Amino acid sequence: MTIKIATRGAAEKILDKYDTYLFDCDGVIWIGNELLPSVKETLELLQSKKKNLIFVSNNSTKARDQYIEKLAGLGIHGVELEQIINSCYSTAIYINEVLQLDKAKKIWVLGQEGITKEVEKFGYETVTFKDLEAKFQEEELTVDNIQSLIDPQVGCVIVGLDFQVTYLKIAITQQYLFDRKIPFIATNIDSTFPFGKTKLPGAGSIVEVASFCSGREPDAICGKPQSGMMDSILSHHSLNKETTIMVGDRLNTDMKFGSVNGIDTLLVLTGIEVEESVANGHSDVTYYADKLGDLYDLTK
Repeated sequence: MTIKIATRGAAEKILDKYDTYLFDCDGVIWIGNELLPSVKETLELLQSKKKNLIFVSNNSTKARDQYIEKLAGLGIHGVELEQIINSCYSTAIYINEVLQLDKAKKIWVLGQEGITKEVEKFGYETVTFKDLEAKFQEEELTVDNIQSLIDPQVGCVIVGLDFQVTYLKIAITQQYLFDRKIPFIATNIDSTFPFGKTKLPGAGSIVEVASFCSGREPDAICGKPQSGMMDSILSHHSLNKETTIMVGDRLNTDMKFGSVNGIDTLLVLTGIEVEESVANGHSDVTYYADKLGDLYDLTK
């Protein structure tokens, strides 16, 4: 049965029962560059109770140190690098530890700098469209000369959210993916993400394009709800799943991620989902609340 956190007693039960809190970020902690109501106070309350806070995000646009900078800019200080597990870091771990890609191979990245930063920390060389712009004259960067843009040393492709995606970037990615020996790694497959009062296309929209035009599915998806993300968390933290809770705003990633990994879940309604989706119960949702800040507001 799904329980709504709407009373002091319900909120105190959450605070008493769980020692580790896994937080999605977009739509839970913030939307865009705005901190959501009473989030700072809630996190400070949890810290005062010596809770273990881990920020688990499918956003692949920022490296982990950029997450710490963003949190600090929103007034949330003291977060350590080990508390950040995002899809670009999970992707880097997968390539290095699971795929064990030869360091002599380059990695083509269709995505933002968060991916390249995390992958390069493991000793890999990445190739991006910016690198091509620096190497070739502008007039050569067209589909007419696409074969000259292909680097034969590329041995892996990563596709994530790219705010400057173009036809040519997709076409170059497609050429690499035509080679079935080159692994195709997706950071995550979120169809959208919350932005202000609306939604914008997520990384999954770009992954779908690359998949459709190349005729192949990703060999691995490294964001929630896939197990690779949990493996990344467990490589840093020893969790007791019975006293761990996943807090998120999306059913098909956050809530499913918790459910399939045997962890209780708290859905907040500040991002993607609405109350009608869970008011009558949902198999992946243990609790739901109007906002994360209710854990503070209901107990102050």
